[in-house]
Amino acid sequence: MTTIRAFLLSLTVVCLMPWPAYAQAKEDIPLHKECKYCGMDRGSFDFSRMFIEYDDGTSTALCSIRCASVDLANNMDKSPKSIKAGDFITKDLIDAEKAFWVIGGSKPGIMSKRGKWAFAKKEMAESFIKANGGSLGDFEAAMKAAYEDMYADTKAIRERRGMKKKHMMEHKH
Repeated sequence: MTTIRAFLLSLTVVCLMPWPAYAQAKEDIPLHKECKYCGMDRGSFDFSRMFIEYDDGTSTALCSIRCASVDLANNMDKSPKSIKAGDFITKDLIDAEKAFWVIGGSKPGIMSKRGKWAFAKKEMAESFIKANGGSLGDFEAAMKAAYEDMYADTKAIRERRGMKKKHMMEHKH
């Protein structure tokens, strides 16, 4: 009887434990809740988040490829050891350099007018393109697009934040 109870208890514990892939894929969010550059909640943007590990042992958690491009530009003396992006469908962190990226389309990006979305599977990226438009690219194309969009995106963010601040000040008085 004791052996059966021990077995059932062990089985219950195993069933209640998160699957290793899921736990590994999501472990960055509780450790890094906000984007370093814009303060956005990375848990709410798990489908676009990024995580960069540098060869000097430092790392940066970000909400999007836009903020990742800022970090990579600000850290030109460091070499990225690993760049991961949230898979748009599964929300798991995947190797950004091996991902299939969709650039553009009708779905606006995070911190950017033009979307840049990572997919682990080419079929998923192609399905997204059929539904939302855009073009298939690799990580280099997605980063190039992020840098091309940087000025317009930064200007739009600055204007939105300025209007929000003005609105808040008007309602204080």
